[in-house]
Amino acid sequence: MAERRRGGYFGFPLIYKIAIGLGVGIVVGIIAGPAIAPVKPLGDFFVTLLKMCIMPIVLFSLVVGAASISPARGVRIGVKTIVFYLVTTFIAVLIGLAIANLFKPGLGLALAGEEVVREVAAPAIKDVLLGLIPKNPFAALAEGKVLPTIVFAILVGTALSYLKEMKVPRISEAADTVLRVSDGLAEVMYKLVSWILEIAPYGVFALIAVVVGTQGAKVLGPLGVVTGVVYLGLIIHYFVVYGGALRIWGFNPARFWPRARDASLTAFVTRSSSGTLPVTMTVAREKLGIDRGIYSFTLPLGATINMDGTCLYQAVCAMFIANAVGMPLAIGAQMLVMITAVLASIGTAGVPGAGAIMLLLVLESVGLPVEAGTSVALAYGMILGIDAILDMGRTSLNVTGDLAVTSIIAKTENMINLDFWRGGAKAKA
Repeated sequence: MAERRRGGYFGFPLIYKIAIGLGVGIVVGIIAGPAIAPVKPLGDFFVTLLKMCIMPIVLFSLVVGAASISPARGVRIGVKTIVFYLVTTFIAVLIGLAIANLFKPGLGLALAGEEVVREVAAPAIKDVLLGLIPKNPFAALAEGKVLPTIVFAILVGTALSYLKEMKVPRISEAADTVLRVSDGLAEVMYKLVSWILEIAPYGVFALIAVVVGTQGAKVLGPLGVVTGVVYLGLIIHYFVVYGGALRIWGFNPARFWPRARDASLTAFVTRSSSGTLPVTMTVAREKLGIDRGIYSFTLPLGATINMDGTCLYQAVCAMFIANAVGMPLAIGAQMLVMITAVLASIGTAGVPGAGAIMLLLVLESVGLPVEAGTSVALAYGMILGIDAILDMGRTSLNVTGDLAVTSIIAKTENMINLDFWRGGAKAKA
């Protein structure tokens, strides 16, 4: 029975099922026109299921991500690695926002929904900073307040990372138990999301069919634009940011790219940073000459918190959705996109499609909640339809960044065999 299921519908790659749902939805929407409206509840049902998972994923995945930074690994290496990852992530968001402001994807699309999106006034910097601290973390969680929940989860995870290293057995065991429970609950939520995504083809079909049926085929052009803008940003970050950083620390990018290729291509195909990790570690050891004491720490950490491609994608797609619903984001709102994307990247799971879930958080932070029946939900459905294409590029960039940063950290610690970069060494065992 299980074998038949794996060989049937459940064995067919989700990426293809969503692509089929997108294609059929476009065709049906064009043919049926406004008469397609009765399928709308199916799309609303799918969106509601996704929203159900947002806050639990934020809490549990961020606690586990922050707790994974063990003080026993060495404060110096840990701090340098985290700073490098966060700086490149911050730059990625800036690139995403810059090219989105330049090309303005989604502008003029004017999607119509059941509700009018409220314009969010640009907040003062002091209000943004104070708003990061939850007065009541449980209330913030219950009310779906994203940024305070993110900060609370990071603080809890950081405290756990220290408590589990303490010499008092009672405390270390209790902390380890909390971490294991959080890890288990995070895995439960990932599994739940994987089940929900099995109905994504039908949800995407309904969402895109309603959009095309009510708005016409004119909506297809903006999807091509947003895809092009995202990949342009990824290419810029790939060569300018990573290439520039490698040159600054004395590496030749022309030697790095072909050596990192196996990991980059594997990430592109699998769309999973975590799934690519064994290949990434092999590349670090056998192609880049990095000491195991470095890459065994920096690469798993990077698969958890280094999400440059994902953050760039979120910035572009948030701007696309805002433009598509007729509410372009002001500078203050774009600043919130930046903060939320960078903080959320710490807890973004390195699995296919995780970036699309985190995009919900970014939209929520700027007053664009994905509520069933709204124009925001329709625009989000359009993005979800092409998310697999975007996911390939952003995951490949994430993994490439892990290797670039690991190479730099290894050189600053004199834990890299530079003969590999000169072509004069054989692969290590």
